[in-house]
Amino acid sequence: MKKLTSIAVLLLSATALSSCGEEAFPDITGPMAESRIKFFNFSVGAPGVYFYANNNKVAGITGTVVIDAATGIVTSGAESVTGITYPATSTSDGGVTAGGYYSAIAPGSYDLAAKLADTTQRATVVSTLSTAIASGKYYSYYLSGAYNTATKSAEAFIVEDNFPVNMDWTQAYVRFVNASPTSAPLSLYAKLQATGVEGRLGENVAYKTAGAFLSVPTAVYDLTARDANGVTKVTRTAVSFSAGRVYTITLRGTTTLALNNTTNR
Repeated sequence: MKKLTSIAVLLLSATALSSCGEEAFPDITGPMAESRIKFFNFSVGAPGVYFYANNNKVAGITGTVVIDAATGIVTSGAESVTGITYPATSTSDGGVTAGGYYSAIAPGSYDLAAKLADTTQRATVVSTLSTAIASGKYYSYYLSGAYNTATKSAEAFIVEDNFPVNMDWTQAYVRFVNASPTSAPLSLYAKLQATGVEGRLGENVAYKTAGAFLSVPTAVYDLTARDANGVTKVTRTAVSFSAGRVYTITLRGTTTLALNNTTNR
């Protein structure tokens, strides 16, 4: 079996998504915050949520804006009460902040939280996680596990996005994250549809952890996650990786597993 090549760590330079809502970082006159964070709702059964850092909203979904044709005044279009929701199907790549973009965040210590998006329950905290955000680094925050309807709570974890240094722009880069609480540590394999050559993209990745970004040729792949005994736990076919792009494949679900494909850059 041919092993795909790994490479070193980089601080990615990428376009950041500005914060949403009145609560989020109101001062836009100074330099843009130098760190970045992306949020995922991968908690099975969870309602839509918004994400906060020290009670400042940093990720949400904006509703449809309606402008009065005569006056030019916005008559509706407050942020959506749907929020960021769990992907609709096993092949959906949703569950991530709008557009899949990172939000800018200043370095420092934070209490990160997910709160229900429903206006009648907006103060309800689904999860909290205390963490330090380092200068110039990138992170992904995952709401995970199974949503507890009685306590309105879920698990959460954060991983650093260590992007590759000196990228080969003819290649794609892919890593594997495990957000499934019911899975054993799994390895992700990618098989080239054109040739049948298979390589490993993450070895024995446990729940709440991430593998390294590895380079792969630009092509269409069939993905398979297997346990330590080589037993296949979930597959996804016909996944395209493009040159110069960086991707995260995330295992999500509890009784039904799925592989989610998110473009980091």
